[in-house]
Amino acid sequence: MTDLTRLSAAALAEQIADGTTTSVQATQAHLDRIAEVDNQTGAFLHVTGERALEQAKAIDDRRAAGEKLGPLAGVPLAVKDVFVTRGVPTTAGSKILEGWLPPYESTVSQRAQDAGLVVIGKTNMDEFGMGSTNENSAYKPAGNPWQLARTPGGSSGGSAAAVSAFEAPLALGTDTGGSIRQPAALTGLVGMKPTYGTSSRYGVIAFSSSLDTPGPIGRTVLDVALLHEAISGHDPHDSTSLDRPVAPIVDAARRGAADGIRGMRIGVVKELLGAGLEPGVRAEFERGLDALRELGAEVVEVSCPHFEYGVAAYYLIAPSEASSNLARFDSVRYGLRVGDDGERSLEEVMSLTREAGFGPEVKRRIILGTYALSAGYYDAYYGQAQKVRTLIARDFEAAYSQVDVLVSPTAPTVAYPLGKVNTDPLAVYLLDLTTLPASLAGTPAMSVPVGLADDPLEPGNQRLPVGMQIMAPELRDERCYQVGAALEGALNAARGGALLDGAPAL
Repeated sequence: MTDLTRLSAAALAEQIADGTTTSVQATQAHLDRIAEVDNQTGAFLHVTGERALEQAKAIDDRRAAGEKLGPLAGVPLAVKDVFVTRGVPTTAGSKILEGWLPPYESTVSQRAQDAGLVVIGKTNMDEFGMGSTNENSAYKPAGNPWQLARTPGGSSGGSAAAVSAFEAPLALGTDTGGSIRQPAALTGLVGMKPTYGTSSRYGVIAFSSSLDTPGPIGRTVLDVALLHEAISGHDPHDSTSLDRPVAPIVDAARRGAADGIRGMRIGVVKELLGAGLEPGVRAEFERGLDALRELGAEVVEVSCPHFEYGVAAYYLIAPSEASSNLARFDSVRYGLRVGDDGERSLEEVMSLTREAGFGPEVKRRIILGTYALSAGYYDAYYGQAQKVRTLIARDFEAAYSQVDVLVSPTAPTVAYPLGKVNTDPLAVYLLDLTTLPASLAGTPAMSVPVGLADDPLEPGNQRLPVGMQIMAPELRDERCYQVGAALEGALNAARGGALLDGAPAL
């Protein structure tokens, strides 16, 4: 019998639809896989086994009754623990929310379930989305299934680890500065940050409100397109939600796979090929560019001069918004409460709760953001950062007047050993160098695996995944899917199978 955990989401959905298997069988297979390997990957913070099987049976019953269901109906889904899920523990990777059972459901996770996807659990993450290695989780680090002593990336590291380890065919993540794309690149997956405002933030525990973007992670471009389309659309509960039609992303993925990208102009951002880019990553990126040329695209160099200021601007804007958003964790309404002995003042209880409940990186960013917003410094720091953000958006506009999409390496390095960089905040922040511009501009961007590279820190060991980032103009998400699917098909044909087929077995 086919190992159901090794199928793509699209292939698994087809087998469920044609009666070859059932949603209950598919769900149980993934729950068994979680039981087998999650003690090694640390991908999940909470597994909803009984509830998932009930959902799966309901899908099977609806199908047996002749009901027409969506293209992913019955497929298991892992959900990042930043999405509020009714009656299921939701922590955002933080001790300050340990044990919280939300009374409502996020729009994105609800839409996924309305489309027939079966939620099998909540995945590990850097606390409140603040981190690039998943080591800032208050509960445990996640391991990269390619090498368990390596980071799977962050902050959606648990979602990426779950899909890469075949514990789930699809996962939901959020991308604030690269938190979907970078983990996807480091674990050999496809990850998509949609245009800001096209996937609802309602019920997503806020880190940086002008940047947070829910999106899909999967093993193929088509899988990601199917989930992306299911969760997208206007939401009146979200004041930043765009009232626009959903882009034809599934059609674009199928078109790219079938018809290719001949005649498209693709720009290589020279500012994203600078210092810090590992030679192996550069070589695999160039291999991806060669594949694009062979597909008939014209590849040209493009300059975006203000991209180099993206890290500085982001690490003023995001912490500033975080210092405001995280003020709601006050020990009064929900979550942790420390030191309430009847003698301390509310201010003392609040202080003790935040000291115990927030991790060091969260505290660091709250302090940084509060300082940047303080009287006398607002214009010098936060105001200037917003001006840089505008200049980066203008760089994108100028570039897209010349090309259809832009490309760069998704991450400048392969996956680091756990503990290697997380003690150096600046080194961690620089890992986001290539992903931050699209986040600041609110434009769509995708990571697609292009190959495997040696690790310069430990040459001769297992080679590790490299991703290519594909960026497109605002609301033109379908271009990422067309180019991504064409590239995926060409590279898979060249290497005789999908990249993840070569992942080490756990």
